[in-house]
Amino acid sequence: MKSVSAIIVAAGRGKRFKHRISKPLAKIRGRPVILYSLMAFGRHPLVKEIILVANRENSQAIAKIAARYGCGKTVRVILGGRRRQDSVYNGLRETSALSKVILIHDAARPFVSRRLVSAVIRAAKKYGAAVPGVAVRGTIKKVEGRRRKAEGKCLVEKTLERENLREIQTPQAFCRELLLQAFAKLNRQEVTDEAMLVERMGVKVSIIPGDYRNIKITTPEDLIFAEVLAEKYAL
Repeated sequence: MKSVSAIIVAAGRGKRFKHRISKPLAKIRGRPVILYSLMAFGRHPLVKEIILVANRENSQAIAKIAARYGCGKTVRVILGGRRRQDSVYNGLRETSALSKVILIHDAARPFVSRRLVSAVIRAAKKYGAAVPGVAVRGTIKKVEGRRRKAEGKCLVEKTLERENLREIQTPQAFCRELLLQAFAKLNRQEVTDEAMLVERMGVKVSIIPGDYRNIKITTPEDLIFAEVLAEKYAL
């Protein structure tokens, strides 16, 4: 059985969150947001180690949580970088060379399920790279370019075909050597997730069915929704 390492990214400053507490440390039903994903990976039988990537402001608090709730796994807390992808790369370099599959998960997604973790690991072993995604529910329109936006105008360029669109979630999963190769070749490019690095190498990324409950905490209002989900589904 191939070993799996999980990198949980909690190094962002959360500018849209606008809360006095760091987003990973905000509470859902009295428990820190990051604790939910830490427990999910800590209890998963295929995950052998967990790397928590924090920032200087929240690293000590996250280290205390990790020490108490590590579930018997190897758990390390390290500092992230300037960009999200730099934080992920810092975490990747700390993973064991014995781990053949790397999971990358946003700490701001507290409700990741064991089923989803297992599914994305299986897909990564088969295809090399896999991400979960859910069908886009709303109508999506592409607006005209930067010049219009700079002028304070926003005009529709076209309406996109919703049937072929997916909202991508985490955890994303990659074969370790593939991910290392992508960072070595393309890390200077700005990307919004690690799948983009792999895609730009010409590698096809598999998309598996995601989970609508696997929400991302972005604004304070998301915490209200998270409280409802956690209570309804006993998460």
